[in-house]
Amino acid sequence: MEELKSARIRLQGGIVGDNRGRFASRAVTILSIEDWRKALAALNPPRPGLDWTTRRANLLVEGIRLPRSAGSRLRVGPVELEVTGQTSPCSRMEEQCTGLLKALSPDWRGGVTCRVLREGAVTLGDEVEIVRELPERPPPRLP
Repeated sequence: MEELKSARIRLQGGIVGDNRGRFASRAVTILSIEDWRKALAALNPPRPGLDWTTRRANLLVEGIRLPRSAGSRLRVGPVELEVTGQTSPCSRMEEQCTGLLKALSPDWRGGVTCRVLREGAVTLGDEVEIVRELPERPPPRLP
C-alpha cells in the first residue's frame, strides 16, 4: 500500500495505478477513520495504533458516516461515487492482525465499495459529502 496526497479517479478503472479498480462495481473502496477505530477497539487486545492502510482501502474519510445502502451517492471533491455495497473483509485481514476480519465485519466497519459516476482528481483535505442516501435495509435473517 502506498499513501498518496492526490489521485486521479477514472470512470473505467477507478484510481489510476490501482489494478483492483478493474471491477466497475467496486472500482473505489472507502473507509471511515471512525469505523476503523471501532474495529481496532473491538480487537482483543485493542490495537489503537494499527495503520488504516492495513485495511487496503483506497480512500480514508473522516467526520462522515458512510451510507449503509447500495445506490447511495457520495461526492469526494469533484468525484461522484455510487455505493454498490459493503466492503467485505477477506482472509488477508486476519493475516495482518488476528481478529481483524471479525472486528471489521459488523455494521459496515470495513467500509463501502463504489462505482465511479463522475471522474476527476481527489486531494487530501477534499470535502466529502453525501449526495443521496437511501434508507438502510436490515441485514437478512437466517431461519
